[in-house]
Amino acid sequence: GVAIKGHPLLPSSCLDILLDDIVLTHSLFLPTEKFLQELQDFVWAGGMEGPEGLGRKQACLAMLLHFLDTYQGLLQEEEGAGRIIKDLYLLIMKDESLYQDLREDTLRLHQLVETVELKIPEESQPPSKQVKPLFRHFRRIDSCLQTRVAFRGSDEIFCRVYMPDHSYVTIRSRLSASVQDILGSVTEKLQYSEEPAGREDSLILVAVASSGEKVLLQPTEDCVFTTLGINSHLFACTRDSYEALMPLPEEIQVSPGDTEIHRVEPEDVANHLTAFHWELFRCVHELEFVDYVFHGERGRRETANLELLLQRCSEVTHWVATEVLLCEAPGKRAQLLKKFLKIAKLPGKFKNLFRKFENLTDPCRNHKSYREVISKMKPPVIPFVPLILKGESLPCPSSHILRAPVPALNPWHSALGARLDRSPPLSLDMEASPHHLQTKAYVRQFQVIDNQNLLFELSYKLEANSQ
Repeated sequence: GVAIKGHPLLPSSCLDILLDDIVLTHSLFLPTEKFLQELQDFVWAGGMEGPEGLGRKQACLAMLLHFLDTYQGLLQEEEGAGRIIKDLYLLIMKDESLYQDLREDTLRLHQLVETVELKIPEESQPPSKQVKPLFRHFRRIDSCLQTRVAFRGSDEIFCRVYMPDHSYVTIRSRLSASVQDILGSVTEKLQYSEEPAGREDSLILVAVASSGEKVLLQPTEDCVFTTLGINSHLFACTRDSYEALMPLPEEIQVSPGDTEIHRVEPEDVANHLTAFHWELFRCVHELEFVDYVFHGERGRRETANLELLLQRCSEVTHWVATEVLLCEAPGKRAQLLKKFLKIAKLPGKFKNLFRKFENLTDPCRNHKSYREVISKMKPPVIPFVPLILKGESLPCPSSHILRAPVPALNPWHSALGARLDRSPPLSLDMEASPHHLQTKAYVRQFQVIDNQNLLFELSYKLEANSQ
């Protein structure tokens, strides 16, 4: 860190990028606790006195500041990291008088250590948090109207687990709970009469989609709640009843006719869509993009908010298809298509504007047109998240991360703006009338068909009627 700091070929902007990449990607190589321990060992190595010792402490100060500023609330999930951070903080502040030119930095460090929630095993545990219902599993107006807040792996949630006869039990679980833990809670709720040693082995956990597709979840898998499909549900059953599992009836039955979309104004829907998606996007920490791409095989504790945002992208796509295919009258269907174009903020000459929109989303040269437009925009901006993940998955040799003074992860650091939680809030002037609250509730809990076979059947039926 000291040698790099004085390198004549590394301007400060490149150093900032390098530091950002190291802080964001260190977990690809070693756990956070080990990373912090290495930082502490770096400070102590070679003695504490003299210019070299001071330089090491200054480098540690810069790294620790950036680390705390980046992680903040995520440190609640890092077992054992709290004690090392406290030790590093005391080590640095002990010689605070030596950092006269870094006074603002030491003050910022003090503020961060005071505000960041650190999990220290020896100290008393913080008060229990409010239990959060996952919005897709509970279609409650009061829940969906509340402002979305970020989920953490240690958060406790309510979730329904269904039986083969479609009865269900509601369990209270950590978001990061393993399948084995979930089955243990279900078994306890059902009050099985078997011996305790055989309870958890008597049931299996299965994710069942609206199409009837089934996925058997392994006991060691964790964070399964946020990886479910739009209309997928968890079922607990014995192995003998696995083949007979059927999706919930309400997920496969549809009633064509006028829905809420025909009674709302396009601008109101567009405003509420934007506001809700901004809430979801602000809940995603930039670290989740890294973990989603590189840690997929190690579970999704760190990517719960990104998973929910991706599900929403899929939900909106199915929402448009569902509403169009449930509209049987050709005249109304044409008006509905115009309404969707207006919701996409394309009023006026639809054909020309739609052509411009097609050019913007042209996938040629890795969506070059879209990337250029986004890179020039100032926050608040909600980028198309699947495209960000596509950019993140481009080849990235790990050795470049530590050797090259360039954005080693991807070109989206600037597109995401400064840290997501520092972006200016999105302010939309919307009324609080009962009508607007009804529109808000509609937008935040779409009832959609995600069964492709059923969507095709509806499409063929409409084509037959139009001939």
